[in-house]
Amino acid sequence: MSWTPDPDALRGRVAVVAGATRGAGRGIAAALGEAGATVVCTGRSSRSGNAQSDYDRPETIEETAELVTALGGTGIPLQVDHLDVAAVQSLADRLRRDHGTIDILVNDIWGAEKLKGPPPTWNRPMWEHDLDDGLRILRLGIDTHLITSHCLLPLLVARRGGLLVEITDGTTDFNATTYRLSVFYDLVKSAVNRLAYSHGHELEAFGATAIAVTPGWLRSEMMLDNYGVTEDNWRDALAPDRSDGPTAPPPFAASETPRYIGRGIAAIAADEARGRWNQRSITAADLAREYGFTDIDGRRPDGWSTG
Repeated sequence: MSWTPDPDALRGRVAVVAGATRGAGRGIAAALGEAGATVVCTGRSSRSGNAQSDYDRPETIEETAELVTALGGTGIPLQVDHLDVAAVQSLADRLRRDHGTIDILVNDIWGAEKLKGPPPTWNRPMWEHDLDDGLRILRLGIDTHLITSHCLLPLLVARRGGLLVEITDGTTDFNATTYRLSVFYDLVKSAVNRLAYSHGHELEAFGATAIAVTPGWLRSEMMLDNYGVTEDNWRDALAPDRSDGPTAPPPFAASETPRYIGRGIAAIAADEARGRWNQRSITAADLAREYGFTDIDGRRPDGWSTG
């Protein structure tokens, strides 16, 4: 059964997607644009330069903002390093001046894909990891979220109904019983779930909602590049004995585009009863089952059900 987003579901709402350059952040910004929102897209990689980024990648916040606009919303790119307190406070000041308040804040800041290392380096004792790299993983994955919330939540609680979304990897329940790659990575991804719980405790009194959402196996730009495929031919990565790239494991068949988690967040934002999600930790697939949306190819993948 086909599904089409409501182009006016979030018309008039102002969203900030912190970490919107690529991956889940870009998908979330795009899905909010599909629903008609004004989306402020922040990140370190800009057409004006990406020297602050931990990645040497071609994606930019301007591309994301243009995608938002092309899909029916209003995209606004703003280059921000979310570890720079002064820069994030300047962002808050500009948002207050231009929009007065914000309705949605998505903390999708990460930037440590290279630092976490390739699979052969996972599951080593933490003392065999470079300590500076490990501590930067914590800074990129936790400090950025705290700094951004500290500066921007006053704009979110200025009127009732605001939504804060923390993006992580793995739900609270899953991460509580599953070791995640390394001590540093494990700590970050568990901590972000707890951030949503903690923020929700404080925000509830202001009529706002905080929730942690995790994608499944995300077909990000970096993941597609790793397998030498594009979104148009991603299934080729599953072919055995490939001559043009590595073969993906069978669970990759249940992978999802970044738009999938974005549609879930747009659905929560449009739900007048969104407060029922406060302090919870859920997957994009959970939201698809609840709200009935699909990924851009009409599927409802659930990477967490494959084990």
